[in-house]
Amino acid sequence: MEVGLKGDGTEELKGLRITSLDDESDEEEQQQKEEIVVDDDEEEEEEDEEARDSVVLGFVKRPKKASSLLRHFFPSKAGGVPAWLDPENLPSGRSCLCDLCGEPLQFMFQVYAPEEKPSTFHRTLFVFMCTSMACLRRDQHEQWKCHRDNPSRSVKVFRCQLPRDNPFYPSEPPKKDTEPPEARGALCNWCGTWKGIKRCTGCRQTLYCSEKHWVKHSRSGHESDCQRIRISSQLVEGSSATAENPSSVVQKVASKALWPEYKIIQEFESTYDTQMPDDNVNANSMVSRNQMDDGLMSIADNFEGDGDKKSWASFQERIDLAPEQVLRYCRSSGAKPLWPLTSGRPSKADIPKCHYCDGPLCFEFQILPQLLYYFHVKNDADSLDWATIVVYTCEASCDASVAYKEEFAWVQIS
Repeated sequence: MEVGLKGDGTEELKGLRITSLDDESDEEEQQQKEEIVVDDDEEEEEEDEEARDSVVLGFVKRPKKASSLLRHFFPSKAGGVPAWLDPENLPSGRSCLCDLCGEPLQFMFQVYAPEEKPSTFHRTLFVFMCTSMACLRRDQHEQWKCHRDNPSRSVKVFRCQLPRDNPFYPSEPPKKDTEPPEARGALCNWCGTWKGIKRCTGCRQTLYCSEKHWVKHSRSGHESDCQRIRISSQLVEGSSATAENPSSVVQKVASKALWPEYKIIQEFESTYDTQMPDDNVNANSMVSRNQMDDGLMSIADNFEGDGDKKSWASFQERIDLAPEQVLRYCRSSGAKPLWPLTSGRPSKADIPKCHYCDGPLCFEFQILPQLLYYFHVKNDADSLDWATIVVYTCEASCDASVAYKEEFAWVQIS
């Protein structure tokens, strides 16, 4: 199956107004919207079928230019560093850390998903996680305690939204030759993710989000760079020379442990023919079908009960329509996650209310384990692994005073 899709597909997400550089014409966009319109006379019991027809699948693709994933293009992306929507008021303190081991969380995924109300003209969800499988296993116990004030989590999701008129972006869609945005906030030189709040005591220029990242950078050879920077600073001291704007170009970070960076392209699940021959599947695949099947079967090897086996068979049948999918997105009323297992599913009572407005949370998207293959994660006992990561967000997309509102993730491990 080809996954050379119709542009990056962000127009398919609900309420999208800003289109990407590769989008199709307005006529084709309208046709796509019409495909998911359900007759008002349909019975209420078919509401879930309507939601099913609205599922958008996400696939990874290497960007032609890394600059196409800068924040002013409002990308959906996986790996690398986040393209922060609000570049100034970033999450801070405990929000940046794994609550279990204290390590700064690593950026995994972001989805640009604006809505129709004025305050959500721009809206992006960001997913971060600890790279330790030990922490993810402990996280399983914590997510059942979601109703207490301070659950300890190793997977965190943040929602950021802006109106059309805001301090960071023009009101009109960006063009291909749009100048990169000005620097807004200095980020950690090690991870490129969190705000730099600690300064190297030697060169006084390199910034870190935490002492842990300062230590990692020092151990990886920052001493020589530090000396060079000090000498360079002395040479330009008193002159008009300034350092290069870190946000005007693709940021280079010192860490070699970041996951590979991809853009996310999307297409409706309903466009995939259930009768498509296997020979046509993954014709342009970035990862071989055998590799993907071997990894997914490693999850199935852990099944014990008949319920999990049946659930997995149903999950696999649906996923096989587009085996390379890494994202399933649907915020329509009645939308539900596609659970790989019967065990470890939350009940309605297990999903907390919004921390900010006390309103209900609803399912918005889920991340599939196929993403681990594109991230080159090893398939062994101690490597990071999950069956699915399901993200629930405030149904009202409430306007809390904080720029990045923490939402809720439910992780199902095989």
